[in-house]
Amino acid sequence: MTETQDLGKVLYETDGPIGRIVLNWPEKANSQSSELVWQVDAALDLAQHDTSIKVVIIKANGKGFCAGHDMSGGPASYPEFARSVDAIDSNWIGSRDVFLWPTLRFYEFPKPMIAQVHGYCLGGGTYWAYLPDITIASDDAYFQMPLVQGLGFPGGETMVEPWTFMNRKRAAEYLYTSRTLTADEAERYGLINRVVPRDELDDAVETMAAVIARAPLSTLMGTKSLLVRAWEQMGMRQHLQMSADVMSIMEKTSDARALREQLMSRGQKPRDLADG
Repeated sequence: MTETQDLGKVLYETDGPIGRIVLNWPEKANSQSSELVWQVDAALDLAQHDTSIKVVIIKANGKGFCAGHDMSGGPASYPEFARSVDAIDSNWIGSRDVFLWPTLRFYEFPKPMIAQVHGYCLGGGTYWAYLPDITIASDDAYFQMPLVQGLGFPGGETMVEPWTFMNRKRAAEYLYTSRTLTADEAERYGLINRVVPRDELDDAVETMAAVIARAPLSTLMGTKSLLVRAWEQMGMRQHLQMSADVMSIMEKTSDARALREQLMSRGQKPRDLADG
């Protein structure tokens, strides 16, 4: 029987050995405000410490998965940023607090994770889609990191693209041009595992989770540990931390700031500029 906890902008469900983290802020496109980020983190805490849970699914209500960082509330969306600027006149601490360590947790989470993606998956939302062990998308899903073209940033605070693509040429084109990838293209490039019709998405993900959950919890956690350590030895964890440091530098450069001021003055979104 499914049990649900309403954390505010996130629902946490348990159903036997399966936990589900459901982004539930569709009126704001499930965008990553500080509040939503920490509610996801709290749901991960619940799933991690519940020994009956073997597999965790992250999914979303509404028209799409996640539209990236919440820009609608301005600085108020991220009190961590304000505290950091007050303390050191830089967002370096705030950026790491809300968009490095909680995102790294998707990579290091000790149990298998599945991302269930439909509709839009943009910016920081792509990291919540790419970092889980398995990603299944519906055929209406699309993926984009619009920050290079749209905001003058080198990518997200935790640049995962070199690792998810594992192909320098494709990762470079995707980031430099901010191109949008269809679900089929994302599967072809190895960013996701499978594409299914929209009306089959729930069944495909639940079937995958049920198959994984047949194995003992300790076996699954041991397998996850070996997967994470293999990537860590190739430098992934260090690179994700370094990308957050570079992001803090790029917040101060004059040409990139000018691009963001243009965006604000026109009332546009990063995706609008990235799409030309």
